[in-house]
Amino acid sequence: MEITRMLPEHADEVLAIFQAGIDSGNATFETTCPAWEKFSAGKLADHRFVARDADRVLGWAALSPISDRPVYAGVAEVSIYIHPEAQGRGAGRALLGALIDSSERGGLWTLQAGIFPENAASIRLHESLGFRLVGVREHLGRHDFGGRSVWRDVVLLERRSDIVV
Repeated sequence: MEITRMLPEHADEVLAIFQAGIDSGNATFETTCPAWEKFSAGKLADHRFVARDADRVLGWAALSPISDRPVYAGVAEVSIYIHPEAQGRGAGRALLGALIDSSERGGLWTLQAGIFPENAASIRLHESLGFRLVGVREHLGRHDFGGRSVWRDVVLLERRSDIVV
C-alpha cells in the first residue's frame, strides 16, 4: 500500500468510496455525492491523500477548514473514508497518520473529527492516534437515510498538536 497526494485523476474512485460511505448510513449526514469540483473545493489542497495498492484507491483522507475566520486558521476537520473491501487492512491508520504529519508541517494546531457513535471502528482509530473525546453532540442533525429521517448524535474528537503551539 502506498499513500500519495489526492489528485484529480483519483476523482472517480474517491467519489465512489465517498458514495459507499453515504450508502452505509454511518459515515456522514450527506445523502448524495457531490461533483468532483465541489468536493475538491471544500478540502485543503495540501492535506488530501489516497491509499493505493497496485490497482486501485483503497481509501482517502482530507482536511477541511472549519471556518474562514482567521482565528481558526490552524483548525481543520478530518474526513476519512475506506473502501468497504479494504477496511481492517491498515489504510485508515496510514491515511490518518499522513494527515496528522501534513497538518503539523502545515502549521495546523488542532484537528477535529465528528463521528456517528455507531462507527466505533473510526472512533477507536482516531483515539489510537491521539484524538481525545471532547463530547457527544446529541441530536446534532436530522439524517435522511433509507426513506426515513432520524436525529443523529455525533461524537466530537480532537487532536492538539504537541509540535504546533
